[in-house]
Amino acid sequence: MVKIAIDAMGGDFGPEPIVSGVVLALKKRKFHPILVGKRDEILSLLPKGYKDKVSIVDADDLISMHDAATDALKRKESSIYKAIELVKEGHAHGIVSAGHSGATMTLATLRLGRLKHVLRPALVTLMPTKIGRRSVLLDVGANVDSKAEHLVQFAIMGGCYAEDMLKISEPSIGLLANGEEDSKGNDLTKEAFKLLKGYKGFKGNVEGSDIFNGSCDVITCDGFVGNLVLKTSEGVASTISILIKDYIRKSPIAITGALLMRKVFKLLKKEIDYAEIGGAPLIGIKGCAIVSHGKSNSKAIKNAIFQAIRYIDTGVNQHIEDRLEAMKSKEK
Repeated sequence: MVKIAIDAMGGDFGPEPIVSGVVLALKKRKFHPILVGKRDEILSLLPKGYKDKVSIVDADDLISMHDAATDALKRKESSIYKAIELVKEGHAHGIVSAGHSGATMTLATLRLGRLKHVLRPALVTLMPTKIGRRSVLLDVGANVDSKAEHLVQFAIMGGCYAEDMLKISEPSIGLLANGEEDSKGNDLTKEAFKLLKGYKGFKGNVEGSDIFNGSCDVITCDGFVGNLVLKTSEGVASTISILIKDYIRKSPIAITGALLMRKVFKLLKKEIDYAEIGGAPLIGIKGCAIVSHGKSNSKAIKNAIFQAIRYIDTGVNQHIEDRLEAMKSKEK
């Protein structure tokens, strides 16, 4: 049975939504959750019928959002450190945390280690597209400064993720730039373009609109650009929702239309709701680490757990190692 370590103390709202998310997940799937945090608080939130379905590892320390990510390496009694160690020691297959994202990524990278041939891990997110299926965007924040060879590996790892997790048999891979022409981009993307040219599935440069129009399955960029794209997209989606509600409230005609369009609005909200995805996997590390939003509710935690289970079951890590090994062999 898959074992998932869950940082019960991470997140903006304390352990309540996290424990509730674990319970929701247990109602749908068979897995063994290991909740890491303050035992008494966790037990007080668990329904009677679920106390024997989870394990608890006591941890009194919590890495707050105001702490430096590197501090996590010294805080061995913290919930996130102990959760990561469970994966390192083989007691859990993966970890889910809605706590300090920098601490989670730092500990996962340094304590669990990178997969063979991986230079740097990358943070992945899924973006909605007009054709219904989602596109893969990476890196969205694990690396602020990247080299061309890092972008190449992000593209390869993103392709493996799209194949295994999204079941896209031959994913198209693009390099995010300021134009589709081969000559566009900065020094970093131009060098990465040369290295990726000829790689199976690589379609060249893509623009920001290609993230959402479904014309490209995997969009590759460095973590600085990717994080800006992600945060901007979240802001735009939120603003559009507010504007729609505001216009409907002000217009009697719009109210009538809104009643007819209620199902459409519901589907739209589902597409842009981060809780539907649950979290962003840090790919390129040994094991599995899902980094969830600090504001995660119980639904988001449930889906983050499901994503971790799926990631482990599909064998993405082995696929990445095999693909990078094959590429290394060609270079020789």
